[in-house]
Amino acid sequence: MAHIIDGKAIAKEIREEIKAEVEALEKVGLKPGLAVVIVGEDPASQIYVGSKEKACKAAGILSEVYKLPESAEQSELLELVEKLNKREDIHGILVQLPLPKHMDSEAVIEAIDPSKDVDAFSPVNVGRIMIGQHSLAPCTPAGIIELIKRSGVSISGKRCVVIGRSNIVGKPVAMLLLHESGTVTICHSRTANLQSVTQEADILIAAIGKPKYVTADMVKPGACVIDVGVNRLPDGKVCGDVDFDSVSQVAGYITPVPGGVGPMTISMLLKNTVAAAKDAKV
Repeated sequence: MAHIIDGKAIAKEIREEIKAEVEALEKVGLKPGLAVVIVGEDPASQIYVGSKEKACKAAGILSEVYKLPESAEQSELLELVEKLNKREDIHGILVQLPLPKHMDSEAVIEAIDPSKDVDAFSPVNVGRIMIGQHSLAPCTPAGIIELIKRSGVSISGKRCVVIGRSNIVGKPVAMLLLHESGTVTICHSRTANLQSVTQEADILIAAIGKPKYVTADMVKPGACVIDVGVNRLPDGKVCGDVDFDSVSQVAGYITPVPGGVGPMTISMLLKNTVAAAKDAKV
């Protein structure tokens, strides 16, 4: 039976470290600040934003939430981003995605000052991650690396396989694994003989959005399996991209869904906000 990686416990540990760091920064006159912008009434986005605001307050980080109506023009959003770019007390800016269909998400992300882009989605930050000169990394991929390391699993020299090539998880987590000296393969819908590739993985990361797609016969015995998927089944239950029941009998380490990667994302957002504040101070 695999060791279950407790994302909630690790996320709590990181938040306590962040709180202590924020208290130390306040003593030297620096209070990290995060601005979150939400456009429209998407229920899931509202829950995420509420969770982020609560987490900031618990860590002692200044939190400001800006709500624009669904009908807002893109120019209005860009104007708000520009104002936040200029504010010295705001170190991180996050525009909650998805945006309404009449807005260009890429243009909005590019308008955020890269030094305040705590989602690390801007082309500038993506480029910095590529060459390994980044202080901000996308929250979910950065959370995955923390989960692996804090579970005592070494990445250096290991065969790492990522299933999924999205810009939000697949590609950046592959780069972060590479910077940790992992040997990385990215798989996707066109990968031939996928099972033969995944069976070689010491570290297997599933980020494809297909419920219970990764089965026990795809996993190397003793592997570390990280499940990024969040899928809702017809009965309303939530499951990951990994068939937890069968894979947990083969793997050495595994993340559950929920309670694995999910809790890490907001913790890494807080970490990025603190890093951006420290970089601004330098």
